[in-house]
Amino acid sequence: LPSMQTSGSKPCPCPSFKLREVASMYFTMIAVFLVILVVALQGSAPRGSDFPYKVPLDPQGLLELSWNVSYPEQAVHFQLLIRDLQFGILFGMSDRGEFENADLAVLWSDGHNSYFGDAWSDAEGQLHMDSQQDYQLLGARRAPEGLYLLFRRAFSTCDPKDYLIEDGTVHLIYGILEKPVHSLQAINISAIHRGLQRVQLLKPNITIPELPSDMKTMEIVAPDVVIPSQETTYWCYMAELPDGFPKHHIIMYEPVITVGNEALVHHMEVFQCAAEFDSFPHYNGPCDSKMKPDRLNYCRHVLAAWAMGAQAFYYPEEAGLAFGGPGSSRYLRLEIHYHNPLVFKGRHDSSGIRLYYTATLRRYDAGIMELGLVYTPVMAIPPGEDAFILTGYCTDKCTQLALPAAGIRIFASQLHTHLAGRKVVTVLSRDGRERQVVNADGHYSPHFQEIRMLKEVVAVLPGDELITTCTYNTEDRSRATVGGFGILEEMCVNYVHYYPQTQLELCKSAVDPGYLHRYFNLVNRFNDEEVCTCPQVSIPQQFFSVPWNTFNRDVLKSLYGFAPISMHCNKSSAVRFPVRIASQP
Repeated sequence: LPSMQTSGSKPCPCPSFKLREVASMYFTMIAVFLVILVVALQGSAPRGSDFPYKVPLDPQGLLELSWNVSYPEQAVHFQLLIRDLQFGILFGMSDRGEFENADLAVLWSDGHNSYFGDAWSDAEGQLHMDSQQDYQLLGARRAPEGLYLLFRRAFSTCDPKDYLIEDGTVHLIYGILEKPVHSLQAINISAIHRGLQRVQLLKPNITIPELPSDMKTMEIVAPDVVIPSQETTYWCYMAELPDGFPKHHIIMYEPVITVGNEALVHHMEVFQCAAEFDSFPHYNGPCDSKMKPDRLNYCRHVLAAWAMGAQAFYYPEEAGLAFGGPGSSRYLRLEIHYHNPLVFKGRHDSSGIRLYYTATLRRYDAGIMELGLVYTPVMAIPPGEDAFILTGYCTDKCTQLALPAAGIRIFASQLHTHLAGRKVVTVLSRDGRERQVVNADGHYSPHFQEIRMLKEVVAVLPGDELITTCTYNTEDRSRATVGGFGILEEMCVNYVHYYPQTQLELCKSAVDPGYLHRYFNLVNRFNDEEVCTCPQVSIPQQFFSVPWNTFNRDVLKSLYGFAPISMHCNKSSAVRFPVRIASQP
């Protein structure tokens, strides 16, 4: 195949392009497509090891994306397999998966010639050729399974029309051109078959620890489930450890996906049940079914979590997650989220998670700690907000009391909100100064939650603070959203995975309720509509009756920013360490 010389990434500040240079690039793109036209020649598929990360883009599996990350080059190399190429493909990224204001690589054909270029869409969804071509086509080849396109994109391009690739969730978008188009501008994105896929593009570059010779495996998988013919299903299945199963360490886990269902299995979690119950009923069915026993709600301790695009999860070589033995429940709950937008019928599935464990216990038990906000309605978000911020604190007083002198090491993190969550970040503060970001996701989606290994282990010492901030969007809501367990209520949580395990299981805060009561009194004083602050009226009802003018919104923001907080510094037994009210850091 002919090859093409590609230009390197451009340093900041960004250069401006003259019309002549733009025209030159456009004709270069036409020349590039001499490469595309030659791909009718048969070629071998690129090696899978070159692109270790893989995800199906569409529910039918017609588009498969593989990629690798080069931190020295600050670039991502993509391999897009198109199984049934018609007249072109759109691939790109946007803030939340929209096709407006998107950054795109486009392959299109007018029926005679094919073209490739870096493009962007405006607020109306109209496509434009980008004056700075940052999707660099590296090659194309046809194999028996379809057409492979290989291209490269720098993390940051200094182009205001380009998406900045950063840590956390990336919303990938795709569109399939089923008819010839005569120009890029002629593509009507509202009329094409299109969709989105969420991934963590920038995977951490982690050395895989050596695994012990006595390692065993256990598969927690669904027992030949018929996937319901509806778009979204959460399926619950109860599994059981053998009788008398002694303490082991989980040192690794990975997904087990039924072949052919790769595009339907969206994410999976394995939960361990509460040890205070001697037994749990068997169950195999939808998690929201009225037939599901209530006791299954006590299976909430996460042992493993996987989301589409994630690979195997490894524990650090000095730690493992304990399960089995005294004080540990034998009962496990597998939860699988099936995403079936094409409403396939009769698909059988036996997917799940494979646990790798050892009887040779490692030096440390790993622990899981909850950071962020307490699940309470005192923390609320007014309706019609595009970016409302709430912050939860794990204070210096709590870590001083609860952590060992040598501190703990955080190696992984799972961020969590409900449907209004848009951004989540946890930072470590020491001596009143922000020292390190523990985990951040500026494009967070509640529909894509996974335990992510951190790029570097974060050391937390006694007296440190862990501050978790969530940003919410309630533009589609007409009344206040309060904190709580319901899906239309909100949470702000970071489940951090760390070692050595301590008694501290929950380190969270909420505004002091007494100051919230003063807020409602203030609202009454300055507004014509009265908010009932009687003791018998619940906090959610009081929030629902607030008239959300600018004054009431601003005062609530100030309250959450400056009022004293109620600190929850809890042991695993739900007993609190003696830390209560604190002023905000």
